Amino acid sequence: MAALLYLRRRAAAALAGAAPKPQGLATAARHGALGCGDGGGEEGQRSKNPWVQLPPFAPLDTAAAAGAISRGGGGGDGQGGAGSNATAIRWVRRCCPHLPTSLVQKLFRLRKVKKNFVNAETSSGDASAEQHRLRRVSAKDQLVPGDILVLPVNPAECFVAEKIKKFDNKNEIDFMRSLEIYKDRAIIVVNKPPGMPVQGGVGIKNSIDVLAPMFEENSSETPRLVHRLDRDCSGILVLGRNQLSTSMLHAIFREKTADALADGTQQVLQRKYIALVIGIPRYPKGLLSAPLAKIVLQDGKSERLTVRVRSNATSVQDALTEYRVIESCPQGYTWLELFPRTGRKHQLRVHCAEVLGTPIVGDYKYGRKAHEKWMPQPLPRTIDEELLRKQRLPFGLVVGGGSIAEEQPQLHLHCKQMVLPDVHKLQSSDVDPDSSHLEKLNFVAPLPLHMRLSWEIFKSMNI
Repeated sequence: MAALLYLRRRAAAALAGAAPKPQGLATAARHGALGCGDGGGEEGQRSKNPWVQLPPFAPLDTAAAAGAISRGGGGGDGQGGAGSNATAIRWVRRCCPHLPTSLVQKLFRLRKVKKNFVNAETSSGDASAEQHRLRRVSAKDQLVPGDILVLPVNPAECFVAEKIKKFDNKNEIDFMRSLEIYKDRAIIVVNKPPGMPVQGGVGIKNSIDVLAPMFEENSSETPRLVHRLDRDCSGILVLGRNQLSTSMLHAIFREKTADALADGTQQVLQRKYIALVIGIPRYPKGLLSAPLAKIVLQDGKSERLTVRVRSNATSVQDALTEYRVIESCPQGYTWLELFPRTGRKHQLRVHCAEVLGTPIVGDYKYGRKAHEKWMPQPLPRTIDEELLRKQRLPFGLVVGGGSIAEEQPQLHLHCKQMVLPDVHKLQSSDVDPDSSHLEKLNFVAPLPLHMRLSWEIFKSMNI
């Protein structure tokens, strides 16, 4: 309840023109500390390369806050533990709630967040020594009590060129807006096409995160990512249209895991994926409970997830997936419905490949061996010609191709349906904070062209 009341007060303050400000932050100018900013003269010297020092890290119990929002103010049992809250990105978001999540993530990706290694034995007046003890920290790095993070005082100024970028290509704008499934004052829901990255990174010029301003017109706020889909995965993607709705949705998505681990608990968030897999599962339906752990490959640069029995490894995370067989064919393909009850990275792909033993078609990361023996399926004569046409779209995307009739099929994984609370109504001060009583929003996204074609080919196999 406390968390929900806090978010509502922030909304009221925003409407009154009072923007929320970070509390307990100490700022100072340190030339060259983070390599951000520029200026001249006395004012330029004050603003050149400034950084902000966050309060020393102290373990938090954010499970209570997330539970208050998604379960209606029930709070939490206070036993969330420090481990789940000890990452650098969680602490930055906690200390700087005014910063958009996409901006915080970008600060980490561009190495703008540092850890201050100056300790009590170091003279606080020794600026040079203090600067040399700033070290880059990753988003998922674990903090220990007392750790101090620093970041630019005006982080948005580090990305001015991107922020003032003008989107004046009508074809690109029309294409992005054609992806919209639903929009209200709180959220935007889109049907993400396969091949479009959700978030930027090295070598990625265009992503939904960067192109999100195209969804808005004459708005001071940019839509913010709430969750992610893999680049080659398609389907329903939700963005928050303001900081309050984004915070609520983040809490709901995080709390989904806690709900899934409680027997008999009705999930606030529900998602259904459609996948075409190689092979036939032993049972027509079931619940996969297989924890995932990250491993570094032999090249030392790339990594992947794998199923691992819980051990002393801190990286092992619980992962639950329900599945149901839609239909199988004698040639050894199966269409599945997948219901993720937790939201781990690559969870569905790993569970299909390593637990069910049926890797998803087009998943060359977790189904490499199965694809080494890949044989394209023949096209039936009854196929609609519209399904065979390839069309080039903005941002280098291509519609068509990649079905099971080709040498290299695309990933056959699609977020088909999502049900979540109407957070727009949850923002209203006269609404019961128990989200279980809220009206549910139900979104459905049509399959991408390559999966529709594969479905038609699949049906011909069973004739």
